[in-house]
Amino acid sequence: MRFVIIGGDAAGMSAASRAKRNDPDLEVVVLERSKDVSYSACGMPYNIADPGRDMDDLVVRHAEVFRDKQGIDMRLGHTAERIDRGNKKVVGRLAEGGSFDLPYDRLLIATGANPVVPDVPGKDLDGVLVLKSLADGRKLKNYLANHHVSNALIVGMGYIGMEMAEAFHERKVAVEMCDILPRPLPWMPEEMAEAVRRELEDKGVQLHFGARVTSIEPQGDRKVVRMGDREAVVDVVLMAVGVAPASGLAADAGLALGPSKSIAVDRSLRTTDPDIFAAGDCADAFHVVTDQRVWIPLALRANRAGWAVGDNVTGKSVELDGVAGSAVFKVLDLEVARSGLSEAEATDAGFEPVSTTIRSRSRAHGHPGNQTIYVHLVADKRNGKLLGGSMVGKEGAAHRIDAVAVALHAGMTVREFFQCDLAYAPPFSPVWDPLLTGANQLLKRL
Repeated sequence: MRFVIIGGDAAGMSAASRAKRNDPDLEVVVLERSKDVSYSACGMPYNIADPGRDMDDLVVRHAEVFRDKQGIDMRLGHTAERIDRGNKKVVGRLAEGGSFDLPYDRLLIATGANPVVPDVPGKDLDGVLVLKSLADGRKLKNYLANHHVSNALIVGMGYIGMEMAEAFHERKVAVEMCDILPRPLPWMPEEMAEAVRRELEDKGVQLHFGARVTSIEPQGDRKVVRMGDREAVVDVVLMAVGVAPASGLAADAGLALGPSKSIAVDRSLRTTDPDIFAAGDCADAFHVVTDQRVWIPLALRANRAGWAVGDNVTGKSVELDGVAGSAVFKVLDLEVARSGLSEAEATDAGFEPVSTTIRSRSRAHGHPGNQTIYVHLVADKRNGKLLGGSMVGKEGAAHRIDAVAVALHAGMTVREFFQCDLAYAPPFSPVWDPLLTGANQLLKRL
């Protein structure tokens, strides 16, 4: 049997390795359009922050290792252009010219996501960049190394935008950020979003809210970015407004799509064609709280889904429970974390949400290094079930969010969560952990 995989990053290579481990005699072919496979894309902002580090430090495993040690047929420079479901083959082109025509018995689409770039005049100017692939990271880092860059504009205030604000700050590059929304992180309570805004502005980041980029114009080696009646003159523009699932191959092949035009899959990662799977940032998932289809492109899901595909292709029956949307990112000195539903998302999903936001301390009273931490929890008024949570603080938010994620996967009520025996020692938490304090306040509201 031949198992063909389109895409050689997290989901694709996890599936390839798992399938080959399960069945060493299986023919596994990976088609990757670039020269990079199996790398830590999430590490790119932190690599860019350090001019002394090589971007290739983020490569987890090179293509030749997959070929030589695992017997996986890695084909770099192979761009899949069409899936012929009737004849069960992938048709595409080669980087050096020419085409290929590859039959399959089972197929995995692991094409990931593409950066969204606003269609404005000047978007193709030198120094207007994105950050999604390792090639994007190399290009951005090389631009910083070979040009005098004193200031940058980041278009968008999502996860990548926030992390790159820190990266530029570390490299002594003055930062401006713009977003069409009136405040950062709209899924977060205003009090907590305000803490993020203060952190950015206290570190010298200039913020433009309610600002839509209308054009980018060259001014010598610099760029003039117009945002309605405002403008910014900068050396670099980073487009970080988000990503969209790379689902074109699936759509053209007649496979069903899900939220945000991601590829619809069942819990075993099968598409509407039983011989074709999809995994990673191109595919949807089921939410553990709502049981509804969602598109939440995050790294753990991509790797876990790849494993599941590798098992299913080799005869093991594996289904995934779903995702809670657990995420954490760093904004300069702040940790920002979330899991589950925001209050608005809970309303949209048909719940009757009740929420609370508390301000607590990261360590015991009087312990050195004590920092403010905010905790926001959401529950369903009708049954007391915990629906989600988010946190912001200079310490203690990143790993505390895991407790919320586990509670959501377990379907806990707020009362059950409040009874959890969380660990305590003065350097790490007050006796009543901020999560327990938040749960207690939410119980009162319920």
